[in-house]
Amino acid sequence: MANKADIVNKVHETLGSTKADAERAVETMIDMIVTSLKNGEEVSVAGLGIFATKARPAREGRNPRTGETIRIPATRTAKFRPAKALKDAVK
Repeated sequence: MANKADIVNKVHETLGSTKADAERAVETMIDMIVTSLKNGEEVSVAGLGIFATKARPAREGRNPRTGETIRIPATRTAKFRPAKALKDAVK
């Protein structure tokens, strides 16, 4: 499993810059995606996919322990739609 540190290392190797510069580049990309999603905007990365938000309406739920009906409030959640290139690469 790859993590953020692995991405930073790969950017560092590819660009040949300092590791701190690579980390700032990765952090900037993540911050930009998060900020755009907070503002309700979509972020499209060619060859990777589209990051977007989705509204989830309020609904009824049940407490599994007691069986009591509870109200689950409406929320927004992050969503990712992979690009065709990514889907084909994973096949």
